[in-house]
Amino acid sequence: MKFIHLVVYAFLGTFIHAQDINQFDTNGKRHGIWKKNFEGTNLPRYEGEFDHGKEIGLFKFYKIEGSKSVLAATKQFNNNNSVTVKFFDSDGRLISEGSMRGKLYLGTWNYYQGKDKKLLIQEHYDDNGNLHGERLVYYKSGKIAEKQNYSHGKLDGLSIWYTENESILKEFNYSNDELHGISKYYNPKGELITEGNYKNGKKDGVWKFYENGKLADKKDLTYVPKYIKKEDKYIKNPQKKPLN
Repeated sequence: MKFIHLVVYAFLGTFIHAQDINQFDTNGKRHGIWKKNFEGTNLPRYEGEFDHGKEIGLFKFYKIEGSKSVLAATKQFNNNNSVTVKFFDSDGRLISEGSMRGKLYLGTWNYYQGKDKKLLIQEHYDDNGNLHGERLVYYKSGKIAEKQNYSHGKLDGLSIWYTENESILKEFNYSNDELHGISKYYNPKGELITEGNYKNGKKDGVWKFYENGKLADKKDLTYVPKYIKKEDKYIKNPQKKPLN
């Protein structure tokens, strides 16, 4: 008899607990613990808690790998209305983490190098989800491979690429997402091999080419359009491209 009572108690406890999941409040809003499976399966799709329609605490999201669900992402809903998000690979390793609002990335985001758990990329976003500030890419050694600057989603200022021994490979200047200003190229030894100017995304002016640290050649790459506008009509440009 005691055994029967225990079985009944366990069944009722499970039943009552099940009734507490996926509930709505009197206004028809989700409230309490919610768990959902992928349609037509017993495999979990997400789980988390609502407070009268608002997500609170930690939510877990899954994806199907083979015949099972594996953790794909978590969202931590904080009291200040920020959401801390983490993405994972199929083996449970952290891929990236940062803050989001809806589908927008905000603030600092870090991306990691799989098994090593070392930083691969670090990005910064403005309140509208645009890249803003410094963007860094790293080698597996932890040394910087690329350094770029963004202003509200557009490349702006100096961008630098490095070898793993920290020599500069190239330097570009950007304005409003276009190459604009001096650009320089180096060989793996860090020796300057080419330098010249860009204007609104096009090569402009004299470009210089070096060999063994000495000037070997130069070319005037000033952009001269074939046609110019004059009195509301386009005519052939009388100005000729400078000779090299």
